[in-house]
Amino acid sequence: MKIEKTVNIFNKRARFEYELLDEYEAGIVLTGTEIKSLRSSKASITESFCQFIDNELYVVNMMIDEYKLGTFYNHKTKRERKLLMHKYELQKLKKKLNDIGNTIIPLKLYINDQGKAKLLISLAKGKKLFDKREAIKDRENKVNIQRILKKS
Repeated sequence: MKIEKTVNIFNKRARFEYELLDEYEAGIVLTGTEIKSLRSSKASITESFCQFIDNELYVVNMMIDEYKLGTFYNHKTKRERKLLMHKYELQKLKKKLNDIGNTIIPLKLYINDQGKAKLLISLAKGKKLFDKREAIKDRENKVNIQRILKKS
């Protein structure tokens, strides 16, 4: 089992599905087998989101695979995990979350230099279908321009 020094797990669909407004860094409360599995890059945040439960922020639907060598101490793969943030940041997020269409989504899960698991979250607003089509057109135009410049 390979344990990596740097772990970067991205939510690649987030920038396509949502318009990102603000970004915050939050710590995560993890158990022993979760952090070991995370250090092996056995996690996914593509389908996850954040919600407030009793004035505390939790990440829901984040998938961390079971640790291979963990016996009956293993964790549940899709449990709610508490996020650690300053109180003023939580209050600010809660106020902005009351606006229609706003949600909190995770963008990146990583381990910082001190060995702590961190989650980069963003306050986001869902894109409409025509916005997504426009993003696809822009991307295709950039590729075509690069192709033309490469030929000449």
